[in-house]
Amino acid sequence: MSAEFDITETLDVKGASCPMPVVKAKSAIDELGAGDVLEVVATDPGSMSDIDGWASGTEGIELVDQEEGDDVYKHYVRKTE
Repeated sequence: MSAEFDITETLDVKGASCPMPVVKAKSAIDELGAGDVLEVVATDPGSMSDIDGWASGTEGIELVDQEEGDDVYKHYVRKTE
């Protein structure tokens, strides 16, 4: 996954474990407009598959990128509608 995009908003969910990163991401993206990109910064390694699964199974949401760093996981989700 590699895409060019501008981050509209950053959501810090470091320290939160499943399912909170997804719950908070859903709430935050609901506030954004079509085409906006939400950056989710998490420390839960399970967030990699959780956010991927949520984005794949949700209308109007597209996972544009994920990055795995030293104990930090970044997810970039675009609202498509």
